[in-house]
Amino acid sequence: MLLSSLKVDYRNLAVLSTMGKSEVDLFNTPTEDTFFAEIVLPVPIPKFFTYRVPAELNTIIKKGQRVIVPFGQKKILTGIIADLHHQPPKEYEAKYIHDILDVGEVIYEQQFNLYQWIADYYFCTLGEVVQAALPSGLKLSSESMVQLRPGFDLDDTDFDFSEKERMLLARLKSEVLSYTEAAKLLGTKSIYHILKSLASKESIILFEAVKEKFKPKTERHIRIHANYVVKKNLETLFETLASKPKQEAAVLKYLQEVPVFSNPELNQQGISKSRLLDSEISESSVNTLIKNKILEEFEVIVPRFGFPDNAHEHPVLLSEGQEQARNEILTSFETKTATLLHGVTGSGKTEIYIDLIRKALEGGSQVLLLLPEIALTTQIVQRLKKMFGSEMGVYHSKFSDNERVEVWNGVLTGKFRFIIGVRSAIFLPFDNLSLIIVDEEHDSSYKQHDPAPRYHARDVAMVMAQIHHAKVLLGSATPSTESYYQAVTGRYGLTTLTKRFGEAQLPEIIFADLSQEKKRKTNKGEFSSLLLKEIKATIEKKEQVILFQNRRGYSPLVQCEDCSWVPKCINCAVSLTYHQYRHALICHYCGYREELPNQCPTCSSKRILTLGYGTEKLEEELKFHFPDAKTQRMDLDTTRSRSGYETIIEDFEKGETDILVGTQMVTKGLDFDRVSLVAVFDTDRMMHFPDFRSYERAFQLITQVSGRAGRREKRGKVILQTSSPEHPLFKYVLENDVTGFIQDQLHDRDEHHYPPFTRLIDITIKHKDKKIAQAVADSFTNQIKGALKGVRILGPGEPMISKIRNEFLMMILVKIKRDLGKLSEIKNTLSNIANDLQQIKEYRSVKIVFDVDPV
Repeated sequence: MLLSSLKVDYRNLAVLSTMGKSEVDLFNTPTEDTFFAEIVLPVPIPKFFTYRVPAELNTIIKKGQRVIVPFGQKKILTGIIADLHHQPPKEYEAKYIHDILDVGEVIYEQQFNLYQWIADYYFCTLGEVVQAALPSGLKLSSESMVQLRPGFDLDDTDFDFSEKERMLLARLKSEVLSYTEAAKLLGTKSIYHILKSLASKESIILFEAVKEKFKPKTERHIRIHANYVVKKNLETLFETLASKPKQEAAVLKYLQEVPVFSNPELNQQGISKSRLLDSEISESSVNTLIKNKILEEFEVIVPRFGFPDNAHEHPVLLSEGQEQARNEILTSFETKTATLLHGVTGSGKTEIYIDLIRKALEGGSQVLLLLPEIALTTQIVQRLKKMFGSEMGVYHSKFSDNERVEVWNGVLTGKFRFIIGVRSAIFLPFDNLSLIIVDEEHDSSYKQHDPAPRYHARDVAMVMAQIHHAKVLLGSATPSTESYYQAVTGRYGLTTLTKRFGEAQLPEIIFADLSQEKKRKTNKGEFSSLLLKEIKATIEKKEQVILFQNRRGYSPLVQCEDCSWVPKCINCAVSLTYHQYRHALICHYCGYREELPNQCPTCSSKRILTLGYGTEKLEEELKFHFPDAKTQRMDLDTTRSRSGYETIIEDFEKGETDILVGTQMVTKGLDFDRVSLVAVFDTDRMMHFPDFRSYERAFQLITQVSGRAGRREKRGKVILQTSSPEHPLFKYVLENDVTGFIQDQLHDRDEHHYPPFTRLIDITIKHKDKKIAQAVADSFTNQIKGALKGVRILGPGEPMISKIRNEFLMMILVKIKRDLGKLSEIKNTLSNIANDLQQIKEYRSVKIVFDVDPV
């Protein structure tokens, strides 16, 4: 809660600024009772900041609270108290904390320990971790305010004032106004010239007032006045209202909804005003009753999440295979912190999760279920809220600031003991966590890229488990090579589910050989005849199709047919992607956009081609080939709004959509009864990406999207369009041989020194001058080679995209053998080299970014 003294403190700042140094020193002399606080501020500076605690706050201040503090000359920041002591700083005179924002802690000791580990391991500052951890609603915003200067007298001044200036000054005698309120008072859109004039005439003070961003959701409620809870008075009231049938009807409806005589306490709660109003009860009638003090209107705080108070669905019944897997997991937890649940797609991993969650909640502890994508939460939340009701909270970035703060506070108060969230949910203030489930643990969405901290939520979950003495369950149909290695070497437990739930079978895999079809000229564009035939047959059977293409937009490349001109981003070293629905060429790295030209700017030719297929173009061509089918697209562009995912998935679940085209968000965890055909449109592009994980990612994506087909009794089909069906990767896909594939990957990675046998640190050098970026990268590499023995260095070199947002990039990859140890010493050495380089005048504006365990 925000303490009421906030505004007073900020007015006092103006007064303090007019005092002499000797007067201020009287306030600053430390005594034995003086407290100093070490504050974590959300700034990328690797240290705590020491502030002095005002004496009146000594008895209520504690570690983990939010405070507001001055920073620099003008800034006001929200910080977290990390420690309290009596030792003043030696290097500078400590400024005062302005105020405390909370009665209790907003984070506990466990979160401090976790945040510090993240900062140390992922090469960033604690301030950057706090900035990422706290939802925006827990950070203060400021509002520009204006007040009358103390001692100013309008009748005792030599300045002339306009009519509007006099009107504003008259109001400021009685209250402080925001800029918006002042503008509204004077009936003007721009207030700044008036404020500038008044400030020059020394009549007003302008200042920033801080305020909480979080606002509880409130609802207008109605109740009958306490006088009429007495039967005699109520009878008299109805006699009075006999000639006013509309008002009488409103009172009667209220009494029907709220049995005030059988349970008078219910009248205190009342009912929402919207519930009282209907086609027969008008708002004017209700307002008249309020005016006449027959009804009372008041505000109540209501939750933003409309989950039922109690669970209504019975516990899930596990199959024999699921029950055996559940028991193996519990046995594994007796000796190991983490267990990997490797279950084929459709094997019923979610049912096992539910059973374990229920057991943990019955034991009185907290549970965190991590999902890689917001899209995944839509289906599973609908199911789980029926089972866990109001004990469950949902936490992800599509929620508003207020909603995220409400979940944060719900975890603090114990209202939400079970949280479903994406990667940022690891920052929530748990204090009694016993189980963390990481679903689709292989997914790269768990890795944060920019800005810092560049953490991996799955790996952070392991550290959370150590801090909370909790257990971790990793679930996937296609485990990451790293997690599987940890399981087979005995660090994690390993449990497998090899069969789909019920009578469902794994789908049939069919290859559509594009190279042969193009030779025979049976293809239509990039669609094989086999794919078009199977889509047609599926639609005719009133079944559904999912078509996967991991590239959004209409066309990834636009080119002049005559001179080969290609439009490129002015800020990045990439070509622009054409988005038809916006009729624009857009850079997917910096957001730059320009209109698609009608003619080539180089040769004036009008023959401009769109090359390649994005999801937009696929959607368009499918509508051309199947005009009677309903086709929808699910990608970043169609799901930007909060309800975007829900609408598309709901339409598909109801059978209102026949064909769903999407990027990788259609591959993850979605469960649809009527999907019998899944197609991967461009398999080859996934496999041939220049990255040591490209085969692993391709295998995972193909297996995961295939798993959306035939999840009930009828066996589904999967069509893979490729020009090289003989590729070794497809042998593992055909046989669903996850174990064989991972063993093959482990052999290659051991031979070439990649994870899980080594740790990787990616170092990216960024600068607007390419020569400076190159020089820093060369110098950095040479110093690493001289300072670190036993590590392998790749680079420096330009990445595939060598310029982003007007900054040239150079990359260095550091490989550290896991048995080498001394990881913290190696990081310190790298950090010292970076700091030393940035002390050189020419290199001060160079950005050096460390990414530990890149994916």
